[in-house]
Order: sequence, then C-alpha cells, then structure tokens
Amino acid sequence: MPEDTPSENVETGATPRRKGIEQAYARTRKSLIARLENWEDQRTWDEFYQTYWRLIYSVGLKAGLRSEEAFDVVQETILSIAKQSKKRLYDPEQGSFKSWLMNMTRWRINDQFRKRKKDTAMAGADWNEERKTAVIDRFEDPKGDLLERMWDVEWKKNLADAALSRVKAQVSPKQYQIFDYYVVKQWEAKKVQEHLGVSMAQVYLAKHRVGAVLKRELAKLEKYADK
Repeated sequence: MPEDTPSENVETGATPRRKGIEQAYARTRKSLIARLENWEDQRTWDEFYQTYWRLIYSVGLKAGLRSEEAFDVVQETILSIAKQSKKRLYDPEQGSFKSWLMNMTRWRINDQFRKRKKDTAMAGADWNEERKTAVIDRFEDPKGDLLERMWDVEWKKNLADAALSRVKAQVSPKQYQIFDYYVVKQWEAKKVQEHLGVSMAQVYLAKHRVGAVLKRELAKLEKYADK
C-alpha cells in the first residue's frame, strides 16, 4: 500500500507550517497504529486513516480548533470507529457511512472544545464564554446545518484527493504527471506537451487512461460512503 503523506497534498506555503503538519500527521498515524496493534486487519485501518484523515482534520480546523486539537480529533474519531466496528455498532440501515462519520467527528470536535474550556479554566486564564460556547452550540444544533454544509464541501474534496492518491499508485509517474498538469491543473494541451517534452498523443492517452482509473476509484469510494 503506498504511503499518502501530507507532503504530497498539503498546500505549499510557509515551510515550518508544512513541516509541522507532516510531523503531526506521522505522529498521529504512528500512535494510532500502535493503539490498534492487537486488533485484526491493522492494514485496513491504516488505509482508512490515509483515506479520511484530511477530511476530519480540515473540518476540525474550520470548526475553530487548533492544529494539534484537530489531529487529536482525527485519532480519537478513528479509534472510536474502530472500537465500534468490532462491536458492530454501525448499522447501515440507520443511515449512510458519510453521515455516521460526520456525527462521530462532531462528537470528537465537541470533546476538544470542552477539554479546552476545562484546561483554560484550570489555568485561571480569561475565557470568552460567549464566543466559545457559540461555536459549540452551533455544532450541537440538532439540525446541524453548519456542520453538514461544511462536511459536504470537505467530503467531496476529500474523495477526490483520496481517489487521486490511489490512482497515483496504479499508473506510471509520467502518465500521472501529464494528467495532473492537463486535467487537475487545467493547463492547455500544447503547454503540457512543451513543458514535459511529450507528444500530443501521449497527453490525450494519459487523460483517457488515468481518467478511467480515477473514475473507477471514485466510484468505489462513493459506493462505500453510501452504504
């Protein structure tokens, strides 16, 4: 199974920030797998982590958590899901996996806000009760409009990123590079041809072949999410 690290996908910016995210990703993943060591099919959970960590992390950040808190949400959410899966607590007839994962993430986000409030109170620092409680209240709203809208946007982006990561392991580096420039970055075919030193036929062939694999991987992920 190929490694899918933040260095390949996290938006480039300040180097310290990117390195910090990479280190947190590696630490969280290592800790998670260590805590799963006595459970069956550890490889499956590693793949699950690589597929969904960005989604959970991004939603945590947009909910108002700090980076380290968002990574705690990633780990605790996936651990909770792993434990529930052993007890077969997830019932597909009660709703889609997408909704179930959203609710699991929501609860862990709220846990972090409550922990932050408790830690701040114990430290004796000022606490802006009205502002912080408002964030929690919005996420605990039974209608869940704010979180659901945020989740839907991040869900679609995450599925595309996850599918692309899987595609990358199934096609040649050259074909993926052509596809990335031509389809993902939307360069003109002529520019791709000149930049990479390939023929126009190679550009169109990569679009067709890699696109077919991407479509297949997206269908797999979407089918699993709708279960």
